[in-house]
Amino acid sequence: MLHTPPATDAPDPHGAFLPGPGARAAPHVALGVRHEALAPAFARAFPWTRWETRLAARGVTLDRPRGSRHPAYPAIVYPIDYGYANGTSSGDGEAVDVFVGTAPALGLVGAILTRDFRRLDREVKLLWNTHPEEIYRAHGFLNFDRALLDGTLALRYPMAELWRRAIEISAP
Repeated sequence: MLHTPPATDAPDPHGAFLPGPGARAAPHVALGVRHEALAPAFARAFPWTRWETRLAARGVTLDRPRGSRHPAYPAIVYPIDYGYANGTSSGDGEAVDVFVGTAPALGLVGAILTRDFRRLDREVKLLWNTHPEEIYRAHGFLNFDRALLDGTLALRYPMAELWRRAIEISAP
């Protein structure tokens, strides 16, 4: 069941995977649905403009800059800045995760729908100001060891459109 975040200060994009805000499905049910089936519906239903406005107004705290190591798994190095959306809360009680790129004119370009097989949960990781190359990097990073974690891309715009916009922005 898809739903949009409520009009409160604590939206829940994780509801795209679980039945209703804050509800928890049995892990084998929640993790059993294939992302590939969810991504197109998620991309159509997600309130992109509302979240883009929220990110611009409240900002993102970067707690894992590009090149930093994961605090619990030091072999994992972040290929792009990573943090959380200030003033948000998701289904697991944590803030909403955000990959932050180097193309500020692009805004909120997509999300990666993840399944974490260690924690037995799903999350939405937003892609904010990410150049297409950074989208590929973040997606590859999350799919490095698919036995532990996997992710499916849900883009706000087709990738060809993102490349066109990125090239226009960088043109002299």
